[in-house]
Amino acid sequence: MIYALSLGAMTLVAALLAGKPFVGLLRRSKVGKEINPVGPERHQLKAGTPTMGGLLIVAAVLLFTIVANLAGRHSIGLALGVMAALAALGFMDDLGSLQGRQQRSLNKRLKFLAFAAIGLSAAFVLYAALELNSIRVPYAGSHDIGPWYIPIAVGVVVLTAGGVAVTDGLDGLAAGSSALAFLAYGIIALTQDQDSLAAFCFTVVGALLAFLWYNSHPAQVFMGDTGALALGGGLAIAAFMSEHWLLLPLIGIVFVLEGTSDAIQVAYYRLTGGKRILKMAPLHHHFELLGWSEPQVVQRFWLLGALGALVGIILALEV
Repeated sequence: MIYALSLGAMTLVAALLAGKPFVGLLRRSKVGKEINPVGPERHQLKAGTPTMGGLLIVAAVLLFTIVANLAGRHSIGLALGVMAALAALGFMDDLGSLQGRQQRSLNKRLKFLAFAAIGLSAAFVLYAALELNSIRVPYAGSHDIGPWYIPIAVGVVVLTAGGVAVTDGLDGLAAGSSALAFLAYGIIALTQDQDSLAAFCFTVVGALLAFLWYNSHPAQVFMGDTGALALGGGLAIAAFMSEHWLLLPLIGIVFVLEGTSDAIQVAYYRLTGGKRILKMAPLHHHFELLGWSEPQVVQRFWLLGALGALVGIILALEV
């Protein structure tokens, strides 16, 4: 436990020190974010804020995990591989959303196929290489679900990555919510004596807390899909390695609400010929248009995420 916590603390300090020159490098590289004109009007003030800040998070996690948490613990390589692959996919998507350049996001079909390929690869490694094929149910123990494990794992990886990406719309919202979720799985891993998994989770928490120093309102940098997709994929793998993936919708409740609100809004809009359930999707924009300030939305969603994480930890201990 001491080693896992220490690794997280070292990652926090190192990423915090690297953050200032990194943000400066992004500014000089002119990778400012183009703000969607359909969003809340006050968000236009954020136009030009450097994006792709997720590179700092992913780089810190990769560096400290490879140096201090990979030798003899090769299963963690799966989490790193998924994060790196999704970060690369997010980076390509972020390139198409930069201010002053032609807006050209990745083709949706191609993006979905890439998501599915990464998810399928991760699911196969979990099932065949790590020999994970069970689910832990609170109060009911562990149950083998056989080959059904693979399609479920693919779906969870894809949906979690997408949920975190949708959540990344307000300063600090995705980073803070992700830190709470990874913290929960780190604690669960410690109760299972999975020290390497706990160390990985706390490393991500350390990197996220450092990033929050620069991403808190008003943000100096955005994480972009580069960080959001990587975080979602890494969180899903941590959930499967702990075998408590059934609790992921609770521990990651903010991502579930955000992703679900976006999907429902789009479906309802198309089915009704232009009507909306929410003032604007995803959910955080709805509350902004109700009059909540951006810090209010973020902090209240953090509280909800903390509650979900706490209840998730309690339920994990009841297996």
